[in-house]
Amino acid sequence: MRISVLTRPLYVSAALLALSGLSSCLKVIKPGKQFTAYRPATAPDYAQPDTWAALPTRRDSADVVPLGSGLRDNQKTAVADVFYVHPTTYYKSFSWNADLSDERLNRFTDNSTIRKQATVYNAAARVYAPRYRQATLYSFFDEKSTNGKEALDLAYSDVKAAFQYYLAHYNQGRPIIIAGHSQGTFHATRLLHEFFDHDPKLRKQLVVAYLIGFKVKTDEYQTLRPCQDSTQTGCYVGWNSVETGNEYPPFAGGLATNPLTWTLDTAAAPARLNRGGVPLAFNRVDTAVVGAQVHNGLLWINVPQPIGYPRFLLPGQPQLRHSFHIADYALFYLNLRRNAVTRVQAYTAQPQRP
Repeated sequence: MRISVLTRPLYVSAALLALSGLSSCLKVIKPGKQFTAYRPATAPDYAQPDTWAALPTRRDSADVVPLGSGLRDNQKTAVADVFYVHPTTYYKSFSWNADLSDERLNRFTDNSTIRKQATVYNAAARVYAPRYRQATLYSFFDEKSTNGKEALDLAYSDVKAAFQYYLAHYNQGRPIIIAGHSQGTFHATRLLHEFFDHDPKLRKQLVVAYLIGFKVKTDEYQTLRPCQDSTQTGCYVGWNSVETGNEYPPFAGGLATNPLTWTLDTAAAPARLNRGGVPLAFNRVDTAVVGAQVHNGLLWINVPQPIGYPRFLLPGQPQLRHSFHIADYALFYLNLRRNAVTRVQAYTAQPQRP
């Protein structure tokens, strides 16, 4: 399996504090003990609905749409499913992994990433989003020990268990979208390795994988390939947003899909192709918010003029000052939403696969 645990500090999974109205400037705090000194929180039982942040059979944060957008939640009639893995929302030093009994953390996750990212898919698919014992933010900065790797492995074990439960009890052979952001994409990338890359039967169910906000290689998989256009299925897309004219070595050379054209070429796409960004306040749609251009594995964007699309700021990490990691979804919300619908339509229009 061609995936490695991150050891360099600039491979960062944002806590997305700005999504809850807090500052996007965060101090990264290291847990005070070794990973093995903590007793992990109880593993989730995915037969219990409260271990899911989103299920299509109940009312939750994945069902809403941006204020005044005129968009609709179509999960009741959707023919596909999305398995969405949320990014880091746990950044404390109490332990290396989150506890699913932490109701305050669960509310934060629901009001931030589920509400402002997972909802992008509710026009195209039924939304399944597991809670999991996510690794704390410091895990991505841990260079000198295996603690971060062990924390991420534990987090992935939950994501894997959730996906297995989903396949056994919810999917029923329906088309599948895999999606994530940041730490969620780290786990989703691994999930594709383990479940789709070597399983032709399951791979036939894959509509697309949205691997956003993390470095994913263009040759990441043996059989899966990056999408070449807006309608291709059984493939994957991804991007990392950075201010035009700047480099970002941790993500350089990875996959960069232009979400305004859904191609991999380096032609600049003008802002008029941007159907609409949705700021982190989730209170409006901003048309033509930014243009975009692929550059060396990054997605170059101009600085958004409307407020609500913050940079990713971490003390002691000046290299991040040009990153719009926190706004990877927000800047292209309507393009992404429409593309998920388009790919599901393209998938269902194909002849029955043998």
